[in-house]
Amino acid sequence: MTEASLSPQITVIGGGSIGVAFAVLFARAGNAVRVYEPDAQRQQAVPLEVGTRLADLHSYDLLTEPADAIADRVRVHASLSDAVADADLVQECVPEDVQIKRTLFSSLAELTRAECIIASSTSFIPSSTSAEQTGVEERTLVAHPGNPPYAIPVIELVPNPQTRPEIVQRAEKIYRQAGMSPVRVRQEVEGFVFNRLQGAILREAYALVRDGVASVEDIDTVVRDGLGRRWAFMGPFETVDLNTRGGIAAHAQKMGPFYERMGRERGDTSSWDPELVGRVEAQRRELLDLQDWEDRVAWRDQQLLTRLQFAAHHTSKENS
Repeated sequence: MTEASLSPQITVIGGGSIGVAFAVLFARAGNAVRVYEPDAQRQQAVPLEVGTRLADLHSYDLLTEPADAIADRVRVHASLSDAVADADLVQECVPEDVQIKRTLFSSLAELTRAECIIASSTSFIPSSTSAEQTGVEERTLVAHPGNPPYAIPVIELVPNPQTRPEIVQRAEKIYRQAGMSPVRVRQEVEGFVFNRLQGAILREAYALVRDGVASVEDIDTVVRDGLGRRWAFMGPFETVDLNTRGGIAAHAQKMGPFYERMGRERGDTSSWDPELVGRVEAQRRELLDLQDWEDRVAWRDQQLLTRLQFAAHHTSKENS
């Protein structure tokens, strides 16, 4: 792919649900997509599933061209060497098994160009482990999506200590061109950011059920009709920044001891010390000056009311 190229050649390895979703994502963005799938039944199923997902997107007016034209960009290959020939980015979507990944990466070291990006869709396995001694360590990184990636745009880019910086930069550019929101994770940690945040909520949710505090449905209601309403358009730091006059530093001062006590109930001894709060505060103030705080609070309320109006309108239509 040249620097000026707007349509890199994409290869997806694995024709399961996440592989199909990536094929839809990249083809919708205008990329030629090759899907490598060794299983004969899955080879037949992939085009049908791509068509079904594109039909869903069309039904929500989320396509800018005919679904058939997008589907024509996806080709299924039974040969790995054919599928990865001249690939600019290989999106690995094989099972979460280190040995399977290492075997694949060793093959890719021989079959792909030296500048080809190897992106692993893994949820938990760092590429320092999966690519170790395979010959592609310097051009491999984790690219962990939400599922399905054509509907959840965030993707975590996690290089290993040997990954070349230009590999990360080119990967970020390709994903942005495909309409995604790449996040660079600065250290290899198990679960990366997405699953660590999700895991923290799940651990507390399970504990609340275990302790008889709330039912499964009650907890889902709190998230769906409470926390999730705000998290649909802003994250936890902006949420608390806007919840307390004076911003996130004031919130930490007032609420920090309360959250620390709750954490200690679960065996978490970490605390929001002044240095950490200062770093978070500095980053928030770069994003939002306190003199603009009132306007941003008004924006938050407008976003919530817009979504409330949308939900009420659709409920009314369903009941009519």
